[in-house]
Amino acid sequence: MKARNFGRFASHALAGLALALSASAGVAKPKQDDPGFQLKDNPYPSTYKPYPGEAVAIVGATVYDGAGGRIDNGTVLLSGSKVEAIGGPDLAIPQDHRRIDGTGKFVTPGVIDIHSHLGVYPSPGVQAHSDGNEATSPTTPEVWAEHSVWPQDPGFTRALANGGVTSLQILPGSANLMGGRSVVLKNVPSRTVQGMKFPDAPYGLKMACGENPKRVYGEKGQMPSTRMGNFAVDRQTWIKASEYKKKRDAGKLDSRDLAMETLADVLAGKILVQNHCYRADEMAQVIDMSKEFGYKVSAFHHAVEAYKIADLLKENGICSAIWADWWGFKMEAYDGIPENAALLADHGACVIIHSDDEYGIQRLNQEAAKAQGDGKRIGINIPDAQVISWFTLNPAKALGIDGKTGSLAPGKAGDVVLWNGNPLSVYSRPEKVWVDGAMLFDAMDRTRRPVSDFELGQPGEGDVK
Repeated sequence: MKARNFGRFASHALAGLALALSASAGVAKPKQDDPGFQLKDNPYPSTYKPYPGEAVAIVGATVYDGAGGRIDNGTVLLSGSKVEAIGGPDLAIPQDHRRIDGTGKFVTPGVIDIHSHLGVYPSPGVQAHSDGNEATSPTTPEVWAEHSVWPQDPGFTRALANGGVTSLQILPGSANLMGGRSVVLKNVPSRTVQGMKFPDAPYGLKMACGENPKRVYGEKGQMPSTRMGNFAVDRQTWIKASEYKKKRDAGKLDSRDLAMETLADVLAGKILVQNHCYRADEMAQVIDMSKEFGYKVSAFHHAVEAYKIADLLKENGICSAIWADWWGFKMEAYDGIPENAALLADHGACVIIHSDDEYGIQRLNQEAAKAQGDGKRIGINIPDAQVISWFTLNPAKALGIDGKTGSLAPGKAGDVVLWNGNPLSVYSRPEKVWVDGAMLFDAMDRTRRPVSDFELGQPGEGDVK
């Protein structure tokens, strides 16, 4: 053997011997409390800061507080990014507050969309921008929607100006049984998604049942290709997550698993489940599965057959995030009815009107009004003040942010919309929109119409029609 080869052989042998000796000496594997193995709840923290605002008093308007209350000739005070006070015409107004005449107009909390894909399926809707579905495995809880969100999406400013949307949840798509983490955003212009993230809002886990996962993966010749396959893959994954959580709780992890970290936090109650599901029978089975593994469904999204199990949804405290009247575009949507929301509300179940659409998000108030009207035609009369909660307080509850926004109450975020007419009228639109007390849109002032940087110099720049 040549000297240089012998030297190389000797060095390999010594390295192998050292490894064997260290193993025999019982050198511990890295544990989760070792440096470099820190499990952070939020490694991508919010950097959101409210835009500068001023103290204002909106006077003389009809005020819907989002929690079922109505005040005629009402007054809303905003200061320091918060709702300062809400009351009638006798509410004292500090001298430093700028008065805004709301006579003949209406005030509501900021609109909240619980189901949006803005930023992950932005406009222009081209393949280069298609970042909402990691359709490479039936379960991808390791992906986070915020890592796809493009803050320059013109859809954000359209939602603010046309729809009064002040907060929204961005979800991964529904190709997968477990599509990944959602993120809740403040609808403000920002250079980064971190600058939009709603501070301390819980993450969500997007799940899906039914046709989408079985179609996407069945066409690839892999499991799941049936509904029973959907549940089997879900259950196998929850078993793995349960085992991971036990090790984590005991401090015995020897490596990180991004997918299992998300699911373990779901089981720990830190991450809320937002479940795409159409059929009543599947929703009932998902409820059983959630009890089997110890997690809770916060809301069923789309839920066109929720009216069939309104009592079960109420009993389990699960909201139905639904459209007013979308139906029939696939088999599991066939039995949708326009009276869905009214029947749910009539049974005392939680109703949310959502969009799942870059145009629908600009008209959630009108969608809610349509659902209200469909209920009235079958004898279910739902007060306007309650309908307002379908796109304000109820989505805030299902997102775990109702302590901060969703209704007009002292100390809550100054997320407010002044409408030029009844928001449940097709003829009404936002006149002014405040996010955390900062007026970010004013239909009467062209300098307060936010425009995405991407739009600058483009035809239709900042169009809010």
